[in-house]
Amino acid sequence: MRKVVFFALLAATGLRMQALPYAPQPTGSEAAAGTEEYIKFGKFDSWLTREVHESKLLGGKTVTLYEVAPSAHWTQNKAYANQGGSPWATSNVYAKVAGIVKSNISVYKEARPGHGSCAKLYTHLVQCKVLGMVNIKVLAAGSLFLGEIQEPISGVGDPMKKLDCGMKINRRPKAVRFDYKVKLSGEKNRIRKGTGAQTTVAGIDMCDCYAHVQKRWEDSKGNIHALRLGTMGVRWSKNTSDWVNDATYEIHYGDISKSSYFQSFMKLNEVQRYAKNSKGKMVPVVEEGWGSESDQPTHLVLAFDSSHGGAYVGSVGNTLWVDNVRLVY
Repeated sequence: MRKVVFFALLAATGLRMQALPYAPQPTGSEAAAGTEEYIKFGKFDSWLTREVHESKLLGGKTVTLYEVAPSAHWTQNKAYANQGGSPWATSNVYAKVAGIVKSNISVYKEARPGHGSCAKLYTHLVQCKVLGMVNIKVLAAGSLFLGEIQEPISGVGDPMKKLDCGMKINRRPKAVRFDYKVKLSGEKNRIRKGTGAQTTVAGIDMCDCYAHVQKRWEDSKGNIHALRLGTMGVRWSKNTSDWVNDATYEIHYGDISKSSYFQSFMKLNEVQRYAKNSKGKMVPVVEEGWGSESDQPTHLVLAFDSSHGGAYVGSVGNTLWVDNVRLVY
């Protein structure tokens, strides 16, 4: 039973980040104008690869995990922390519970002719077999986000507590700009496949991207609070015939709850995120309200996902390619 719970935790760690899909936001001409700056390593031409040797109890496979970081190659099993100042993390994770090592890979480095390489995010079924006694499959999606995973995954608590979300900023970006390509599964409905029976979830699976600009502060007890200053989101319901270059999505500032483009999943605290406080402890980031023009930004939450429906929900084959991620000021 411990092995089943362990595997479910591993899959969920890579999935919970995409529980917040957004409706499409128009690209405004004002947002398109301005100075653009690449997020560090946002060209996705530099990757660290690491070999994870899974436990013999699980078959003893060697799995190559990809991380957005200075070029390097690791051959030993060990926890990963962001390297070389990279602000990026992925749903590729290394877990170790009761001495059992398991991994998940759903984000890949892929060659992009004429542009070096890009990130490929993929939704798939992950299988786990233990000496013929356990044979389970769960749905795992690809997630690429600003933040850091606290490896190794070693417990059965809330997997979001392992995700230190966000990158420090001190300015207000007007928009997020990037290149992307989408290939959806073609299925009319999604599936929910955790450790239990597979069920059907109505509606197609979509790829998504979202961004939140926050002002955070820490109180005397180590709790982290935030104001939501800016919100952006897009989800894609159709395939692209090729790459869409320089796609620009405006970040909307202030209280957007009464705006025409606001939807319920844009609510404050819709997903409980965590961050490491000054004492080195992972604590919830609680959004206390909407910010104003006078509030100084401290953090940017940004994520790309191959499936939009939450843990274990999606369609096998959904794929999102991402490249050249920039902020527009």
